[in-house]
Amino acid sequence: MSKRASVDDCRLIRLPKHERENGNITVVENDIDLPFAVKRVYYLYDVPGGEERGGHSHKQLYQLLVAAGGSFDVILDDGISTRTVTLNRPSYGLLIVPGIWRVLNNFSSGSVCLVLTSDYYEESDYIRDYQEFKEISR
Repeated sequence: MSKRASVDDCRLIRLPKHERENGNITVVENDIDLPFAVKRVYYLYDVPGGEERGGHSHKQLYQLLVAAGGSFDVILDDGISTRTVTLNRPSYGLLIVPGIWRVLNNFSSGSVCLVLTSDYYEESDYIRDYQEFKEISR
């Protein structure tokens, strides 16, 4: 992490929504709708009530989280400030920058969290211990 990240560096991005009589479509294109090219896509689903996901930070990875179905909260933490963002519309995504601790919780029944990332999975990019994160983020 080169510069200290802030929860204010994370932002909601309105994605293009094309409304049709037979349903809506949202398209996300590399380097057009996102400030990065997508290299990995995954989704979280069937999260049991009361459970949390996330609980880590990334050193270099950017992510866009989208509530493809249902809703959930994202708690953002930069080591000093926290902010909670509720995602509940599939035409909005939350851009999370490197150096932010995130916890996802309060999943509604049937919710799906779609995640688009700036790079491939690399375990060495993760910070999974909150105390280590706090020390690094100072």
